[in-house]
Amino acid sequence: MKQHQYHITVQHVADAKGQPSTYTQPLEFNTGNHDDILAIVERLKNAKLFEDEQTSISFAVGLKLFGEVMLENRDHPLFQEMIPQFGQFMKKLKQSTAEPISK
Repeated sequence: MKQHQYHITVQHVADAKGQPSTYTQPLEFNTGNHDDILAIVERLKNAKLFEDEQTSISFAVGLKLFGEVMLENRDHPLFQEMIPQFGQFMKKLKQSTAEPISK
């Protein structure tokens, strides 16, 4: 399957108590996705499903990364019970936005 390619960087800034991070290196990896994640982020921000933009961005990126792993490993026992519910969730999400999520 042809995929959009992404380079993801996660940098730990502070712990739950607000103390500066002790991690010296960010987590970086490359990944692919069948959807244009940046376009989906924009659609979700425009749909205003959440009160703030950062939540929309976090939700969209996390959902698309998780969903792609699940789709690519749909036969894995870990996902067997979740796949039908995930499909229903995605249908509901798509109905909740002004534009379709998938391209």
